[in-house]
Amino acid sequence: MVTAHGYPAFIDDANWLYDHLRHLTDAHEASQALPWKIDDAPRDFTEMLMSAIIGVEIPIQRIDGKWKTNQNRPEADKIGVVAGLLGKGDDDSLAMVSLIRQHIQG
Repeated sequence: MVTAHGYPAFIDDANWLYDHLRHLTDAHEASQALPWKIDDAPRDFTEMLMSAIIGVEIPIQRIDGKWKTNQNRPEADKIGVVAGLLGKGDDDSLAMVSLIRQHIQG
């Protein structure tokens, strides 16, 4: 679990917002066979939609993290979670098994 702390800054700059939307669109469309680009839409349409968006940045001032791998659960629960994850067998599940086992006694 991670919590990021910071104070939001609201950005009223059409060029900043357009660049931000362009980068977001490029990132999320990159895996498509025919990626859509923000410039594919008519500029007046994009500007109309942008007028309803407020840009926000949150500079991170502090990050707090905590492992949440069932360490506060009874041993029987941990063993059950491990069994379930082992049954899935994918890499992410096996990695989590390794973390949970660090908190199992014996």
